[in-house]
Amino acid sequence: MVTVGVDLGGTNIKAGLVDDSGKILAKSSVPTRSVMGAETVVADMGDQVLALLRKQGVAPDEVRGVGVGSPGAIDSANGVVNYSNNLKWKDVPLAALLKKKIDKPIKVSNDANVAALGETMFGVAKGYSDTILVTLGTGVGGGVVIGGKLFEGNQSKGAELGHMVVVANGEPCTCGRKGCLEAYASATALIRETKNAMQRDTASAMWRFAGSIDKVDGRTAFECAKQGDAAATEVVNQYIFYLSEGLLNFCNIFRPQAIILGGGVCAQGDYLLNRVRELLEDRNYGFEGTPKVDLLIASLGNDAGLVGAASLILAGL
Repeated sequence: MVTVGVDLGGTNIKAGLVDDSGKILAKSSVPTRSVMGAETVVADMGDQVLALLRKQGVAPDEVRGVGVGSPGAIDSANGVVNYSNNLKWKDVPLAALLKKKIDKPIKVSNDANVAALGETMFGVAKGYSDTILVTLGTGVGGGVVIGGKLFEGNQSKGAELGHMVVVANGEPCTCGRKGCLEAYASATALIRETKNAMQRDTASAMWRFAGSIDKVDGRTAFECAKQGDAAATEVVNQYIFYLSEGLLNFCNIFRPQAIILGGGVCAQGDYLLNRVRELLEDRNYGFEGTPKVDLLIASLGNDAGLVGAASLILAGL
């Protein structure tokens, strides 16, 4: 038996055939023709899945179901994308539309949520039942797994981990509030603070590393901090401080067995992980005698969406 995982993005739709151990057997990608409307996108998705099944010689009765990870606010109980800014969708009945093409069980959830489930079932956190995934990219996203099941909150609208305030009346956030974790721990925030530091210190090594302020990325401050640059070190210390404060809050609220960090910033590996772990352990996870929370780096990479989407079906086995 195989399970189909679909990773719906604003640019591409990725589909994969996943076995019961979480291994991807085959995958494909097609452009997301969002300008053509939701029905066209979902029809393309269905055709893509059917083509992949035919190419691999998989019969319909060998398919357990189809899981879909979608950006946006999702009504997972009914398979409806209530709103997705990336796709310009509102109240799209994705599961019902896809079922017209593929008459199998279909489940839909937010893309960050499915990544959390995939990492817990088949990735770096395999063997844990209570985990939190925090993705450090353009924004700060994530998902919560409790007892091996996704925790999505009322009407599947919870687990917006990046929109917890860590600085009252702080930096503006894309959500409209101020001081959210996303405004301090995202790659976007890291780049903003790097540029600010460079403008304050025109002798910083970050100028030579980046070449120009327009070429600053998430590596700039970290790589220069490793070489001892003072301005870069200040940026990195501040970034790690705010990230750690957010993670401490998650520890105190959920007390998971593990927190998984994902996203481009995690390319810093142990240099990031050890610094964050040191701050977390220094605060002893809130109070004396609490169980340790393991800190891990996500392992599924670009396949997290596919494996995670398939996990929506496989979690029910």
